[in-house]
Amino acid sequence: MVSALVACLATGYGAGRALRNGAAALVFLVLPVLAEPVTVVALGDSLTQGYGLPEDQGFVPQLQGWLDAQGADAVVLNAGVSGDTTAGGLARLDWALTPETDALIVNLGGNDMLRGIDPATSRANLEAILQKAQARGLPVLLVGLRAPGNYGPEFKEAFDAMYPDLAAQYGAALELNFFIPLIDQTTRLLNPDDMQSDGIHPSASGVAKVVEALGPKVLDLLAKVPG
Repeated sequence: MVSALVACLATGYGAGRALRNGAAALVFLVLPVLAEPVTVVALGDSLTQGYGLPEDQGFVPQLQGWLDAQGADAVVLNAGVSGDTTAGGLARLDWALTPETDALIVNLGGNDMLRGIDPATSRANLEAILQKAQARGLPVLLVGLRAPGNYGPEFKEAFDAMYPDLAAQYGAALELNFFIPLIDQTTRLLNPDDMQSDGIHPSASGVAKVVEALGPKVLDLLAKVPG
């Protein structure tokens, strides 16, 4: 490029244009190409949406703050809808996955469990979500839950198994239980200090503990996004 520019100047032909073009080319060589941040869609129910919490204390805002503190160049979009089931998440997946989406977090199934929906139905819905993500080439973090024993051993076994089974089948990263960081190791129950008064949704401090535990897996998810 430089030799061509010198030749143009030497002949006196197009000297001004050559200077302008040469300067522009040098600028493009020197300035780095600014990459877009990775866009992560968090698809879920009230646990994702931030039910009962101030807007800046829900799961997605706290996860965004954690990632920012780690220096991760990522934007997390809140696609959580309170009361949503796996069927609801599947129904709105296509419009939740914007063209800019690079990765997906799936945290669904709690409302299926509370309503006693057949785990086979929940499993089919989650599998359809993973299939759609796979077709888009999106890395996925699947966040599971554990069913209580009062639904019976067969229900619990089927519900608990669907998350690791599907993660293994579709190559998704896995968090077995969203609530693990909130379990008191002495009582083996959810710590009431980390839960809201309904006993179902985490408090702001509880969300912070969940994010601290889940954050490294989200960083691993970001690393799977093609450069």
